[in-house]
Amino acid sequence: MTRRTHTAAPQTLGETTSVNRLRARFTAMGVDASRPVADTPAAIPALEAAQSRIPSRYRQATVSDPRVRQWVDDVAANATAPTAGGRREVSTGPSLLLLGATGVGKTHEAIAAIRTLIATGIVVRWESITAADLYGEMRPRQGVDPEWMLRRLVRIPVLHLDDLGAATTTRWTEELTYRLINHRYNRELPTLITSNLAPVRTTSMPPDQPVLREQIGDRVASRLVGMCRQIAVTGTDRRRAQPAV
Repeated sequence: MTRRTHTAAPQTLGETTSVNRLRARFTAMGVDASRPVADTPAAIPALEAAQSRIPSRYRQATVSDPRVRQWVDDVAANATAPTAGGRREVSTGPSLLLLGATGVGKTHEAIAAIRTLIATGIVVRWESITAADLYGEMRPRQGVDPEWMLRRLVRIPVLHLDDLGAATTTRWTEELTYRLINHRYNRELPTLITSNLAPVRTTSMPPDQPVLREQIGDRVASRLVGMCRQIAVTGTDRRRAQPAV
């Protein structure tokens, strides 16, 4: 009968082709294989399940900005378990305001942040919506309860609000944005916001150039200052840089 030898400590795998292939796969999914193992083995299934909700263009998005990576770490560190022995969930944490010109990768970075957060192994309930779609879906129509949708978005633990300030502004959209941001500000719910507008007007700007503060109103702008870490995303328009087909 063959006897099996058990060692007290786990053995380290060498740099084999299989190990390198696994590392490459983890990297493609936004997982840092060198980081400590999360407190649950469900991270990868959760990420795979989330992929169906992520637009195909961003399903392999990975975080490239260390400030966004720090946001992921901070939100994960704040996660708490609702019951003894339960999985930790996103509770409270900082928010991010990603500012930059069209096409520099703001949406890519925001979606990558959500993917990386899911891959940490904590429970992440999230939604992603553009400001224009938010206003469109919130307009009263037969058989739709816009207040139910708003309640869902204000309470979701992680919200990605894309292209804030790009849609046509009215008193109704300003009030709607205020209700959404004010609720999340008061409850310190992590929110990822992108905009291609400058935050405030400067003397060098043309008078007809829109700026975020004027598009969303002082009340919303003030709360964004209080809740968000502001990150300037720079670079060229990635869409125009792609070769013509």
